[in-house]
Amino acid sequence: MPVITIKPSGKTVEMPVGSTLAAAVIAAGEPMVLKCDGKGECDSCHIFVQEGRKSLSKIQRAENEQLDRIVGVGSKSRLACQATIGEENVVVELLGFSSGL
Repeated sequence: MPVITIKPSGKTVEMPVGSTLAAAVIAAGEPMVLKCDGKGECDSCHIFVQEGRKSLSKIQRAENEQLDRIVGVGSKSRLACQATIGEENVVVELLGFSSGL
């Protein structure tokens, strides 16, 4: 199973292929609120994927449109509720979740 590493905490969790990055973050014990219940309709799970982007599911149109509305989006941005895990290890960076944003 792929290992998901979460920065800045350094926590790791093994997750089955097909799981979402949001499920991995929550399984690792990091706080993440999915305001839209994981439908990709908000920005509450916006993260940066530092490594392993190519093994994640492709960005679909709805996710891309939502990312276009978010301030601070970069080429490594994904919505954790929409990105599913492939065969490779992934490193993600949380954006302000530990401070309750």
